[in-house]
Amino acid sequence: MGRRAQFLTLVYQINEGMKRLLFVVEDRQEKSQRQFFAWFGKERSAAIEFVCSDMGKPYLNVIARCAPNALNILDRYHIAAKMNKAIDEVRTQETRALKRLTPGTKVILTHARWCLLKHPENLTENQAVKLKDLLSYNLKSLRAYLLKEELQMFWEYVSPAWAEKFMDQWCTKVMRSRLEPMKKIARMIRVHKPLILNWFAARDEVSLGAVEGLNNKLKASIRTS
Repeated sequence: MGRRAQFLTLVYQINEGMKRLLFVVEDRQEKSQRQFFAWFGKERSAAIEFVCSDMGKPYLNVIARCAPNALNILDRYHIAAKMNKAIDEVRTQETRALKRLTPGTKVILTHARWCLLKHPENLTENQAVKLKDLLSYNLKSLRAYLLKEELQMFWEYVSPAWAEKFMDQWCTKVMRSRLEPMKKIARMIRVHKPLILNWFAARDEVSLGAVEGLNNKLKASIRTS
């Protein structure tokens, strides 16, 4: 039997000058998440101005109910994780298809996983060479990779209106790509577009990147223990 996945809900304070873990509760159910707001208290919960979360329904429901005055921003790193999962799915499917077409030969996508998932600046020298080779092929995996990299431009916009226009054009392009895992991401982005666009109202107010850094520190501590 495979190991059953275990989840925690972590609540951080992430405003400038104060980044710390406030609360930990098992699983991601609404009942569990409400424990934080019960501990935090109604008055302080009502005073929360910004909340950064992933797009799971339990999170969105509890935040809307228990912190009604807060602007909810979707975590960009959670969106990136979903994107990487979609790219990996495209790569896995294409690798299997190529192996069926050319049995017994080495497939170009072998050992290419991290070339497609890492940020270009984080690639090792060998991975950068491998990616350069891959870019000369007309592969579904590379089309998915290029769509992922194109979306990074969204976070560089200053104007929310122009960012929204870019997002709409990107989603339309993806829906025409015939890459079903990527189309799933585009549909997800369309559904949650208002919450994603909230990022522009909060990026100068709270340290959204701190969430990823704090999570990485926690993961390292768990591995060490």
